[in-house]
Amino acid sequence: MSATSSTKRGRASARPGCRPPLALWDRVKVLLLLALIIAWLTATKTSANPLEPTGVALTSVLQSDWWLTTLVVIEVFRQLNLVWLERSAVWNQAWNDAVVEPLSRLSRRGGDWTRYRVARALKIVGLLALLSVVLAAHYHVSPWFALFIVPGIIMNSLPTIIQIAAYLLLGVGSFVAIFWYLSKGGYEVYFPGDVKTRFDDVWGQDAVLERIKENLIFLTDPERIEEKGGYVPTGILLWGPPGTGKTLIAEAVAGETQVPFVFVEPGAFANMFIGVGILKVKSIFRRLRKLSVRYGGVVAFFDEADSLGSRGALAGADGRFRLAGSPLLSDRASCHGGHYFDPVTQQVLFEEELRRLRPEEPDPQAKGRSIFRYVVPGFGGMDGTLQALLTELSGLQKPRGFWNRVVRRALGLKPKEPPKYRILTILATNLPDVLDEALLRPGRIDRSYRVGYPSKEGRVRTFQGYLAKVHHNLSDEDVDRLATMTPYLSGAAIKDMVNEALIIAIREGRDVIEWHDMVRAKQIKTFGLPEDVEYVERERHAVAVHEACHAVVAVVVRRNSIIDIATIEKGSNFLGLVSYLPKEERFTRWRSEFEADIMVGLASLAGERAFFGGDNTSGVAGDLFSASRLAALMDTSWGMGETILQLDAVRDLGVGGVASQRRHPLGQEDARSKVGLGDRVERRLEELYARVERIVTEHRYDILAVAHALETSKTITGDDIIAIMERRPGILIDGSVYAEASMKAQIEAYHEAVARAHRLQESHPMTVPLPAGRLLEGASIAGRRDAAMRAGQPRSTGEERKQE
Repeated sequence: MSATSSTKRGRASARPGCRPPLALWDRVKVLLLLALIIAWLTATKTSANPLEPTGVALTSVLQSDWWLTTLVVIEVFRQLNLVWLERSAVWNQAWNDAVVEPLSRLSRRGGDWTRYRVARALKIVGLLALLSVVLAAHYHVSPWFALFIVPGIIMNSLPTIIQIAAYLLLGVGSFVAIFWYLSKGGYEVYFPGDVKTRFDDVWGQDAVLERIKENLIFLTDPERIEEKGGYVPTGILLWGPPGTGKTLIAEAVAGETQVPFVFVEPGAFANMFIGVGILKVKSIFRRLRKLSVRYGGVVAFFDEADSLGSRGALAGADGRFRLAGSPLLSDRASCHGGHYFDPVTQQVLFEEELRRLRPEEPDPQAKGRSIFRYVVPGFGGMDGTLQALLTELSGLQKPRGFWNRVVRRALGLKPKEPPKYRILTILATNLPDVLDEALLRPGRIDRSYRVGYPSKEGRVRTFQGYLAKVHHNLSDEDVDRLATMTPYLSGAAIKDMVNEALIIAIREGRDVIEWHDMVRAKQIKTFGLPEDVEYVERERHAVAVHEACHAVVAVVVRRNSIIDIATIEKGSNFLGLVSYLPKEERFTRWRSEFEADIMVGLASLAGERAFFGGDNTSGVAGDLFSASRLAALMDTSWGMGETILQLDAVRDLGVGGVASQRRHPLGQEDARSKVGLGDRVERRLEELYARVERIVTEHRYDILAVAHALETSKTITGDDIIAIMERRPGILIDGSVYAEASMKAQIEAYHEAVARAHRLQESHPMTVPLPAGRLLEGASIAGRRDAAMRAGQPRSTGEERKQE
């Protein structure tokens, strides 16, 4: 039974007008203390004279130490008085009027501060009196002189005290030293002049830089806003895809303001022991405050802030995002699936796949947030590091410094107010949705800027900036074309692409970057180096026809994008591919554009069946998956099918197998309203497939001609494909050769031979027809030269150069 519960029951059973009864512990604790003192003095007396009986020693103590007897008597009378106050309302009222109220008025006369100081002085006097009595009893001296022998006792015991202190210092100091050492480091300080980066060195992010410059005005001239009643923004969040220039912007801020720049490493707060992260946060901000006072301001940059500022971990079911069964991230060697769609369509499908991986119960607060809001409990913030960061960013501005906090307060002086620390905190992350909301509140992070992929103008400026550092012969038109060919390319990727082009030029013995070096570098950085494998003849032709069907149908039906390259060189997860570039940067998509994407995806199936007697390969699996997925989304999500109802909106309500909800005039019903989703998707695919079959039939020779160019050159550009279809010279391929009747006959005969070998499963050498002395043969040499470059061999000379 606790004293608190006893007190509550006592107060509940108090008589009217009487004092509430005390708990048992409150009633006997003082008597127990006096009894312990008497017992200790008695034990001391018997230890000095073991022959003296305990009763005689106790009597001697009570007689010699009369003050103890007096205290016991006073405490007994006090308890009797309390018992009477608990039982008599008249006596309780009289006692309050005669004793309690006068003492209360006397204590309130000096104020709370005076009463606190008087009480503290009385406690000190009481402790000294108790100490003097104990020492007097132990050393057999008068209590009045007991305190004066304390210095001598300390001096005599000094060796023992030093030895004990040394042991304690060794034990405690070792732990203090370890944690002190672990709490250091994890950040680098760059002083004014060390950072050479300026805003002119940041290309393609003009909109963000303008906002950043506005914040720097308030950092360098804080009175400009504080005099008007505002406050200086102290936190900036830079978020966006990797490589877009977040760290570079932070460096430019430090370079422009000419204040120290503190770079906090992402892994600085990953520690073995719990609590070290808290010490590191305090150590870093202690250093920031010192630098701020000394230089008038400081910039602190936390890179990869999601490693520190998250209470959870971004993960999928197995700890990472995985699109199981999706051709978008398939590891199987097949057709490149969703890459035949327009780049914007690829992004739409990718987001839909991620939404499929989200938890079943939607977060009502997550409306409008990123699709990456898929957070599971983790270790972020568990050790208190995040909480320490939150406290430092907007904690109490308490007085700091030993002299200011301790010495001045001990002397009765008021501590000085802390200075206004000019600390600009910049956080950078590519996962803003996993950051704790308390970290992002105003007062900690006042500004949030998205550092996205640069626009076309930004890419042009970025290409110009990096190309200006190397020798090249690219014109302004070439740079503009490069910017068009590289949508969604970050500044870091552009820098890497220019560097790769320089490596290709050096490998060929040149110091000047040429146009084909940039094209080759783009291909390597986008799709990786091709694998050094060779197809058997009939499989090579089948892959070429497969890709040619995609390319030709795309030229015919697609108007919102152009072909970048087509290749049959095997990559890590594809046998061949056709990549596309958007003609312009847009944010919405139309039904007709999605239908064109589906037709391009179905072209492989229609083409293989048309050219190989109704047979087709397993390489169409990715194409069919993407086309079916896109057709289903058109019908269920985007209002591009036979229904108006959006299935995603009612799926959480348990509605499944929803039929058409269209209204029909005059009560007429459409038979299609009873058709299920699968049937509707299949009907749409069949309609589009029929259109693709007609296109394949009409452009049969164009497909064979493009396939022939792929077999001879391995990789061709979109301009070459159009040149072949228009029978004119292109960049690498002379399309006019395909206008010759002899060439058409040779290509048709070669295809028939391959188709027959496929039907009979024969393996005998078949030679691809090549017209002599034309540009096509030169393109084949270029293809072989690129293969030698990938193998690390020097560029061939002599006969190949003559033919080129």
